[in-house]
Amino acid sequence: MTRQELIQNIFNKKSFLCVGLDVDLAKVPQHLLKEEDPIFAFNKQIIDATADYCVAYKPNLAFYEAYGVKGLAAFEKTVSYIQQNYPDQFIIADAKRGDIGNTSKMYAKTFFGEYKVDALTVAPYMGEDSVVPFLTYEAEKKPWVILLALTSNKGSFDFQQTTNQEGNRLFEQVIKKSQEWGTPDNLMYVVGATRGEMFKDIRKVAPEHFLLVPGVGAQGGSLEEVCRYGMTKDCGLLVNSSRGIIFADNTERFAKVAGEKAKELQQQMEKELNKIINN
Repeated sequence: MTRQELIQNIFNKKSFLCVGLDVDLAKVPQHLLKEEDPIFAFNKQIIDATADYCVAYKPNLAFYEAYGVKGLAAFEKTVSYIQQNYPDQFIIADAKRGDIGNTSKMYAKTFFGEYKVDALTVAPYMGEDSVVPFLTYEAEKKPWVILLALTSNKGSFDFQQTTNQEGNRLFEQVIKKSQEWGTPDNLMYVVGATRGEMFKDIRKVAPEHFLLVPGVGAQGGSLEEVCRYGMTKDCGLLVNSSRGIIFADNTERFAKVAGEKAKELQQQMEKELNKIINN
């Protein structure tokens, strides 16, 4: 999916919601455990219930790899189901890969060649040769890299906000340097929603790039604050919600409730998008 196609879809659907498919079998409705593939059975109903209200899905690979071959099969079926039934959805494999060049090439082949997802989250801290193989991979559709920049976890203070002698924080150095490798057409950044006003600092060094924003909802991030400091004329945001949508209910009504939660967020997002349209 191109940048322009993503932007068009956001304004057509009046949503910049990304639904995180982080499936934990300990939390899914018990009746689904009788299914041959409970992970896919859960995802299928969640997708069908939320597709009208979101523009992206983000399965987190850890929640599939934890179940071995069966989990990876469920991941593959989930991706294929979205591609076949909801081709306007932007699919992000949240795998946080990144290794020496030859290894990164194989990771790129896995996700862009085999699974054919639109985007992959990548860890930047091994530098250029660990990131560029993802950006330059030859695929049917131009792949996106979503680079970890400023995350919302407690440990992010250990490294990401440390400063060099010039006073630049590490996450700012990562964003500035990585723009030598990619462009707003194929490079996004992960920025946690709980960072609030720090989106102003992000926008100083990445004014045009899309940001993938986890942490709204269950983690306490404010959608209004994210939009106030991080939204651009092209929206420039994909705001992810996982637990707050997919695990909002654990009865046989789980999919219906998930759809309602997604719709609530979409309606909030529509109000924020209208501020751009009306300006």
